[in-house]
Amino acid sequence: MPLVHLKSRLFGSSLVSTAFCVVGGPLVTDPVALAALDDAATTLAQKLGVGHLEYRLRAPLHDDDHWQRRSDLYVTFQKEISAKDDDNLKAIPRKQRAMVRKGIKLGLVGEETADPDALHRIYAQSVHNLGTPVFSQRYFRVLKEVFGDQCELLLIKSAAETVAGVMSFRYNGVVLPYYGGGSMAARAVAGNDFMYWEVMRRAAARGDRVFDFGRSKCGTGSYNFKKYWGFEPEPLHYEYRLIAAKSVPENNPLNPKYRLAIKAWQKMPLWLANKMGPILSRSLG
Repeated sequence: MPLVHLKSRLFGSSLVSTAFCVVGGPLVTDPVALAALDDAATTLAQKLGVGHLEYRLRAPLHDDDHWQRRSDLYVTFQKEISAKDDDNLKAIPRKQRAMVRKGIKLGLVGEETADPDALHRIYAQSVHNLGTPVFSQRYFRVLKEVFGDQCELLLIKSAAETVAGVMSFRYNGVVLPYYGGGSMAARAVAGNDFMYWEVMRRAAARGDRVFDFGRSKCGTGSYNFKKYWGFEPEPLHYEYRLIAAKSVPENNPLNPKYRLAIKAWQKMPLWLANKMGPILSRSLG
């Protein structure tokens, strides 16, 4: 079972399986082995003095008083795709399909890059507009170095201008666009819409047959965007064992106490946000 220890003065301390990822948890089916892993993880959590132990799961795992569960916060979206572009395009609901066609008509093109910094520049603009601290350039470089050909970096160009970009991961016939976003200019040319279509199109051409749209928080813009593509949400089940904490954490942008901080971050100069962001983002697992 992979576990990540997150430590932050702002957001507390936790032991997570798996931080910075959608799902994790014990890789076992045998109940005796599961109990042993649970005990070992709990012992480690107590030794580290964390607030809570967290499993991120596709299916519920525990049903006892030691664990609390949240199944109403996050969902994931997956859908099978065809080998034929026409079939995949027709499977997108009409209004969203029109946005994809708009990007095609305006001459947007996808361009793979081996340079994580090129992707990071456009991603940093996007998350700044959302009021979210950006990950470091080094993090993007390490991901590309570790995952190699299973990590695709795609830039969307409008003439000579990069308007959007996304880092996607591929494994066992599944493609997962994970870190992506667009500039303010992307809205006028349907840059983000075209970007995800281009990821899907390229994946289908390579033989991938599942498009994983990743995790979204319920009730957010990204949640609605993915539904517009014809994907059905699948609840994720996050289970918590409280160690030092008295309640399940609410470290997410929907928490009202973070609204002022988000607005302030959006108004911060981009250069300063890019400098301070990596310090904070390493705690936002």
